[in-house]
Amino acid sequence: MEQQPTIADVARRAGVSSSTVSRHMMGQAVKSREAIEEAIAALGYRPSPIAQSLRSGRTLTIAMVIPDISNPFFGSAVKGAEAIARTRDYSLALYNTDESEAIESRILERLHGRVDGVIMAPSVESDSAPLRLREHGVPVVFIDREIAGPTLFDTVLVDNQGGTAQAVNHLLDLGHRRLGIIRGPVASTPARLRYESFRDTLAARGLDPGEATSEDGDFREEGGYQAMLRLLSRGQPPTGVFVSNNEMTVGAVRALRELGVSMPRELSLVGFDDHVVAALMTPALTVVNRPSEEQGAIAMRLLLHRLSGTAEDPARRIVLDTNLVVRASTCPPPGGGAPPEVARAGSTHHPLNAAPIDRRDP
Repeated sequence: MEQQPTIADVARRAGVSSSTVSRHMMGQAVKSREAIEEAIAALGYRPSPIAQSLRSGRTLTIAMVIPDISNPFFGSAVKGAEAIARTRDYSLALYNTDESEAIESRILERLHGRVDGVIMAPSVESDSAPLRLREHGVPVVFIDREIAGPTLFDTVLVDNQGGTAQAVNHLLDLGHRRLGIIRGPVASTPARLRYESFRDTLAARGLDPGEATSEDGDFREEGGYQAMLRLLSRGQPPTGVFVSNNEMTVGAVRALRELGVSMPRELSLVGFDDHVVAALMTPALTVVNRPSEEQGAIAMRLLLHRLSGTAEDPARRIVLDTNLVVRASTCPPPGGGAPPEVARAGSTHHPLNAAPIDRRDP
């Protein structure tokens, strides 16, 4: 196996000392720059990434801190982020918080000095751990979630309100009046926004949000399963259900099958987040789709922009569009179509996002 050239080889060919070559590699001005460059090109010398990081103070590693490594959404987001990082010779270190603020805090405490930057989905909106990283000069970009207070961090979200409104309006347009929602932990951004939009959309269509049934599902499959069982045990169970994420949707469908509830003839279901399995299920699932890989890619571009050393611009809040994919898991409720007053209301209205939205790709 041919041995790779070293700094000493470059120094000998250029007729200078190894320390002179090192200073040149660090960007310092040296008199023999042209001779060194010629020697590097002739020998095909490539500096060691480890040596470069030691000299520059950079680790060439970015941490991605996510709440559920088994969730397909986060897998897609990681894939998008890694593709962009690879173009700049950065590696990803992946950490799973298991939706625990305590675990997340311990992870972030250990990252200072070990990574150049962090992309993360905060466990709760009251999170303070990212602020401590920021105080130590570590750039942080949020994905899918944010924290309360002033906008100090770049954030990449999707239109949770608009996507939820599309789902609810779709069920209303089909004629459903008894609606239910399986929501996630409302201390997190997506669960809170989707639940608020669910209620706001009902009100905008002239319905009483208090008449809708809701159950917590904790963003996990088992949580969705148990929540659907509770919804169906009510005296008047809903005929249409919106499930706030993909994992809970799987659990909800499992509950329907175990109880022998026909979907969509007896109950229509819309989930948030598409996945290849959603299209292959019987019946195929109606879902709110979002560009998950793009979320990760944009988050990485924002972080690399901050790491460039020239980024002094204010934090950006980027919100990507969602779209409703109508498949076979929704139909009119048993016994009739859309009531006239609901049908006339139309399905184009949805609550406006109160916060400013920046839809530009960095």
